[in-house]
Amino acid sequence: MKVFDIESKSTHPPMSSVAPPQRDTHWAATKPEAASDSAQRVPPANSLLAGLRRNEYQRLLLELEPMVLTYGEVLYEPGERIEYVYFPNDSLVSLLTLVDQHQALEVGLIGREGMVGIPVALECSISPVRALVQGTGTAMRMKTVSFLEEFGHSAALQRVLHRYAYTLMAQVTQTAACNRFHVVEARLARWLLMTQDRLQSNQFRLTQEFLSHMLGVRRVGVTKAARTLLQQKLIRYSRGNITILDRKGVEAASCSCYEIIKDMHDYA
Repeated sequence: MKVFDIESKSTHPPMSSVAPPQRDTHWAATKPEAASDSAQRVPPANSLLAGLRRNEYQRLLLELEPMVLTYGEVLYEPGERIEYVYFPNDSLVSLLTLVDQHQALEVGLIGREGMVGIPVALECSISPVRALVQGTGTAMRMKTVSFLEEFGHSAALQRVLHRYAYTLMAQVTQTAACNRFHVVEARLARWLLMTQDRLQSNQFRLTQEFLSHMLGVRRVGVTKAARTLLQQKLIRYSRGNITILDRKGVEAASCSCYEIIKDMHDYA
């Protein structure tokens, strides 16, 4: 895997260092059908995996590999074959479309609600976008070959991923319209809210260079937009770290696209 030039390259820690999802009594009561791994007795943190029946998730678990995704890491580039699919737990991945091979614009954002590598579920193994890790955290990884085998045999997995593919498509189209018609300040507020929802944290790391790629504007535009939110005391920004101080205020500063995208995920 490659690492975007925002930060130095990192290697994945051993599997044993990845913390399991929080314990849940409904899942804990289930007797493991394969191995005695504690991961089979706790609910998955990823919403798509959590939407499966316990026995179906346990079967997938035999092929799923827990790992850490690192900020700035590139999972795949446009035109590359998708070798793995990823189910983020508390990590965050941006989908970027490239123009002239050097300019990038974010068109999608994936966290615990989704899967990175959704083209595979649509019978396409080539990535149309750059998948870039935006927030360090854990994820479950699965080889594409193994995923396709399970996907072909599981009607439940097909339903879950087809529904998610629809919501992701809706997010991409709404984001494209937002990038064209809304001012940078409102787009930045929308993006901060989407990030907070997926990381479930008021604090996250974000450089101006990274934001310029996310919003498709020059760094001076990012500085101006961030300054507006700072002056309204909605956020705190220091050395690449952002803290949302006033969630309601950021919602008011955001464009309507945030609620549209959020509703798509809530009701899918």
